[in-house]
Amino acid sequence: MADSRERRVVVGLSGGVDSSVAALLLQRDGYDVHGLFMTNWEEDEDGYCTNARDFQDARAVCDRLDIPLHRVSFAREYRDRVFRYLLDEYSQGRTPNPDVLCNREIKFGEFARYARRLGAARIATGHYARVSADGRTLLRARDGDKDQTYFLHGIRGDELAHTLFPIGSLTKAEVRRMAADAGLPNHAKPDSTGICFIGDRPFRAFLAGHLKGDPGPIVTVSGERIGTHEGLVYYTIGQRQGLGIGGRKGRRDAPWYVCEKRRATNELVVVQGSDHPRLYATALLAVAPSWIAGRPPPLPWRCRARLRHRQALQACEVTDAGDGLRIRFDTPQRAIAPGQFAVLYDGPACLGGAVIQRAAADAAAAPPGATAPDTAA
Repeated sequence: MADSRERRVVVGLSGGVDSSVAALLLQRDGYDVHGLFMTNWEEDEDGYCTNARDFQDARAVCDRLDIPLHRVSFAREYRDRVFRYLLDEYSQGRTPNPDVLCNREIKFGEFARYARRLGAARIATGHYARVSADGRTLLRARDGDKDQTYFLHGIRGDELAHTLFPIGSLTKAEVRRMAADAGLPNHAKPDSTGICFIGDRPFRAFLAGHLKGDPGPIVTVSGERIGTHEGLVYYTIGQRQGLGIGGRKGRRDAPWYVCEKRRATNELVVVQGSDHPRLYATALLAVAPSWIAGRPPPLPWRCRARLRHRQALQACEVTDAGDGLRIRFDTPQRAIAPGQFAVLYDGPACLGGAVIQRAAADAAAAPPGATAPDTAA
């Protein structure tokens, strides 16, 4: 850390304990630490967003550590680059993950540029992830239950080289203990869940305020109508709750799950039982791949993947599909949802990922021990 620019690091402070301990550790390592609180949403008529309270928590932490706190709004950028994407994906019948886009476009895009204007050569966050010693590889966190590399896979390598993840080698329990020992006022603050502007409200109610649902039939695989949906935009593959399908005469007593959304006929297709074969596939097609190194590994490639945050890593083979990637798994995967991300790993390293387009058409496969489906379902 030869000069003031090399010594200065701007930490994205959310008001939570993770980013606060990240700032604490950097200060102890001798960095010139500045905090930055980002506002990414400014419309909150119903009071669900905790932005104001989180800012007060971030300010209290900075007072305790005696470091400066900056505040900036990226709400316009978030609406243009993340929120519009979210609405467009839902309107097309897919299930997007806005956290991945927020990290790529806002936290490691706009935030990093703003930090450079503050005279910093590096940024830091409270994500549970690690960076290799040469700064080129994103590594999974020590705490497997908290690992957040799934959400970070879209970061470019040049951004990663200037990023620090101070708590990536700690467990959540260790982070909270450090916060308490240091007297940080938010040491016992509960973890935030979900997206700020949605908060605790039902997601369908939020989405209905931005996208109009087109009601239609809920049908079984054989075409029998058994209910009415409120609009395909409000459902995702594998969903169980909110279908409004009660017990039906002549059928076994098992919950119903969404297995397909037919946009051409506006039908929501459901099956009974969490282990129904129609909920499983052994392969998928993914598009718009992004690689942290800027280029893909040699294909075909044996690796591991996860299709959702906290899913156990799944063995697979990745091949070139022309306009994307084909990923074939060693074991059937449940509820592959178009719009979500397939994130790829080589040992502890997260190399990148791609947007799931669909489960491969020839890949339907029952999980081991699956029950036979009802003939009418």
